[in-house]
Amino acid sequence: MAIQPIHNNSIPALRGLDPSQKSTAGGNVGDIGQTFEDILSSLNQSQLSADDLVRKLAQGENVDLHTVMIGLEENNVNFNVALGIRDRLVEAYREIMRMQV
Repeated sequence: MAIQPIHNNSIPALRGLDPSQKSTAGGNVGDIGQTFEDILSSLNQSQLSADDLVRKLAQGENVDLHTVMIGLEENNVNFNVALGIRDRLVEAYREIMRMQV
């Protein structure tokens, strides 16, 4: 069994992001929106995949229990990443709203 490295994130939209890159204030909002849409789409796919594995296991199909547990944990990690992104966005919005104009 091959062990996947930690840095190879399971959310495809996050694979291309470089955390060392600094964002610019004049960035393209459309690209950011598309990135978040891709992240949410990937999260949805992960959830559907995990649900399908659980359904197959419950119906008695030939599914390895380890595969089901790994799929559920992968979905849990993806969900926590999405929650972290959401929290950061809400925090940034609140900070912008507190700015004096």
